[in-house]
Amino acid sequence: MEGTGNLAQGFEQSDENAPRVPVHQQVYAQLRDAVLFGELAPGQAVTIQGLIKRTGAGMTPIREAIRRLTSEGALEFQGNRRVVVPLLTLDTIDDLIFLRESVETRLAERAASRVTEAQIARLEAIDARLDDAITRGDVPAYLRRNYDFHALLYGAAQAPILLDVADSVWLRFGPSMRVVCGRMGTQNLPDNHKTALTALRAQDTDAAAEAMREDVVQGMEQIRAAMLDGTGFSDVID
Repeated sequence: MEGTGNLAQGFEQSDENAPRVPVHQQVYAQLRDAVLFGELAPGQAVTIQGLIKRTGAGMTPIREAIRRLTSEGALEFQGNRRVVVPLLTLDTIDDLIFLRESVETRLAERAASRVTEAQIARLEAIDARLDDAITRGDVPAYLRRNYDFHALLYGAAQAPILLDVADSVWLRFGPSMRVVCGRMGTQNLPDNHKTALTALRAQDTDAAAEAMREDVVQGMEQIRAAMLDGTGFSDVID
């Protein structure tokens, strides 16, 4: 899967018989993925002409995509109608950690009591692809497979309100995570996904929730550490 849409629909299989997606929705999804997976860097200016060139779409769907992404916090309006990918601050990191610990831990706990054998098998398959991406040093693939894992697990929770909150939070840290992984790599970190999978197999809701809590905090603390020492963040803006 190379484009996801959001956590609530992140691992839905495409249906060739499904109605054609409107152009404005396709453009929104494409630009949303560009933010989510860090193809647009923190602090990068986003222009209508640049996005037209990037997507091949017209001005109207581009404007609509910018409007939606701004309302979701994925983009930010500045002075003189300038639009940028927001830069995180240390205070923002604290807020995001609080939200992720609260919301995603609860999603994992609920998912552990509802997840099916088929879904666990799919999670294991995604995790194997994630391991392969780490071995190959393929950061874009790593970020997408990591997203896929969380999307499928949280989808099993059947909690749409919590999913919406988690989805918004992921948009806010995605660009920074791309910078961190690109500069620092993803090796030598505890594999909390494996711990979560073991807990899911055992139907241990507490252990599954704790594994994912540790996973989200680990990722956010990587971003904090990189910001504090300037790794990858001092030169992301041209």
